[in-house]
Amino acid sequence: MIGVLVVEDDFRVAQVHALFVAQVIGLEVVGVAHTAADALRLAAELKPDLVLLDSYLPDRPGIELATDLTADIFMVTADSSATSVRAAFAAGALNYLIKPFSSEQLTSRLRAYVRYRTLLGGQLEELSQQAIDRAVDALHDADRPPTPKGQSPVTARLVTSALRKAGEPRTAADLAAQLGISRATAQRYLAALADDGRAVLSLRYGSTGRPEHQYHWASR
Repeated sequence: MIGVLVVEDDFRVAQVHALFVAQVIGLEVVGVAHTAADALRLAAELKPDLVLLDSYLPDRPGIELATDLTADIFMVTADSSATSVRAAFAAGALNYLIKPFSSEQLTSRLRAYVRYRTLLGGQLEELSQQAIDRAVDALHDADRPPTPKGQSPVTARLVTSALRKAGEPRTAADLAAQLGISRATAQRYLAALADDGRAVLSLRYGSTGRPEHQYHWASR
């Protein structure tokens, strides 16, 4: 089982978060803390694998506390400032979820975390780049927008992964040849990625002068 420490100053909210964690197979709540001091003490005693960490704690900001924790961290907070988000990720947070959120929004991310740990947890040897990419993709699978109606989640993942790993602009024809799908299918999925901001569309002019759409993964 993967141990989770819930750090939340509001007693009722902490209980709700603990219930959400309990819904996810493979996770168990090992402790609940309401202050930064309690969080440090419990983290040292219980050695949790994951900490659900609020930013607003009475004795110390949660983002500062994150730098003193050796466990994986999910920030779960009402603080939506860009400065705080950048600071949280700089401190090592794996995810950032803004309150209020639904049970499914948290549990889907927790299930993704379980898959991530499963892919990495049993590995004793050095990992290949492909294995690392699979684990990272699994961790952030729940962060992505739902697949548009009429699209296949499997094809969407294939196109998304190929574009992310390309490292350079690709056309629909490029990805169609790589993935063994039709050009029209590749174009449809690439256009959807551009529509939701995950890909950037530009034009490439060939020898005939006709512009061709090309896409590259949006850096964030």
